[in-house]
Amino acid sequence: MTAYTCPNCQTAEMRPFYSVQPVPVHSVLLLPTREEAVNFPTGNITLGFCEHCGFIANTDFDASLHDYSARYEATQSYSPTFSKFSRRLATDLINRHHLHHKRVLEIGCGQGEFLTELCELGDNRGIGFDPAYVPERSPANTDLITFVVDFYGEKYADQQADFVVCKMTLEHIDQTAGFVGTVRRTVGDQPDTVVFFQIPNATRVLRDLAFWDVYYEHCSYFTRDSLAYLFRSQGFEVLDVWTDYDDQYLMIEARPGENAAQASAVLPPEALDRIRADVAHFETRIPAWIDHWRGLVRDAAAQQQRVVIWGGGSKGVAFLTTLGIRDEIEYAVDINPHKNGMYMAGTGQQTVLPEVLKGYRPDLIIVMNPIYCPEIQSMIDDMGVTAQLIPLEFTSD
Repeated sequence: MTAYTCPNCQTAEMRPFYSVQPVPVHSVLLLPTREEAVNFPTGNITLGFCEHCGFIANTDFDASLHDYSARYEATQSYSPTFSKFSRRLATDLINRHHLHHKRVLEIGCGQGEFLTELCELGDNRGIGFDPAYVPERSPANTDLITFVVDFYGEKYADQQADFVVCKMTLEHIDQTAGFVGTVRRTVGDQPDTVVFFQIPNATRVLRDLAFWDVYYEHCSYFTRDSLAYLFRSQGFEVLDVWTDYDDQYLMIEARPGENAAQASAVLPPEALDRIRADVAHFETRIPAWIDHWRGLVRDAAAQQQRVVIWGGGSKGVAFLTTLGIRDEIEYAVDINPHKNGMYMAGTGQQTVLPEVLKGYRPDLIIVMNPIYCPEIQSMIDDMGVTAQLIPLEFTSD
């Protein structure tokens, strides 16, 4: 294997500890035919661990394979559970940072749902950057928000803001230090500007053996400590780091620091020990855990039980491709109407709306994200579907 230098600290080589291949290079592009889905371009995942800063990355990642266009469909706002969380988060940020009549900039804004909440709830003005933005899909009030269909970068340094948001984007960036350094330079030395990032929480992925949260688009994985290290190393003062949404999301708030790169950007030995232990736990136990889920699905198929997964996004693609599941599962269920009739990259299951279950009558529903189980149970109860819900969650038994 070619040595891979950590892009987070740019100091140490990364040690590989988990591999899955081949996998689709995209998980949430809208694929209208099964043929396109099963023949979708693939790449390899090899997670590596940095013994210097605790960063985890796919050392086989190739950014040139990606297509962040109008076909990219990652909207979660159709879920009442997620929408409630999003509104609570927006309200909290507005209250804590006095975001009223301010200018908000979002990097990787998707279809503008969260930026719209920040602007409407706080009477703010916004600008959002995303190459996959589709005006017809946006809920935004364009009197309040301007959208730029492009990747954010230093060419937009003239677009200053009081509050900078970047949700669920950093994990897609392979050159993490370069990206956060760009944000630091474009923010400049405005001491009152706060930067807020939200990303998946790698500690939960490691401890819960969540292989379904390891997929090609996500090339970068952070814990609290490695994320804080990155921001300090790029000249930010870290204000707070916390988790939310059942510990699935990791949040950080920072503002420009006095020094270009703070001397405090050192990962304490005890922090590195914690991450190292979590990596060892994942590396040791993941083979048996994957076998467990593969066996559960194949045993159900052998007993002629009908199994569906609930979640036609990245988790579903990672779950199916890691296990090598095709014919054993016919459908993926998703409440997002834009995914209806599309096909899962790599394995080719058709994505359908929940109403299909009334006629299909599944025996088992494997739920890709346990936080949605109450919402899903209520929906299937209303439809008279009596399938057993099986959430993807780790148990030590």
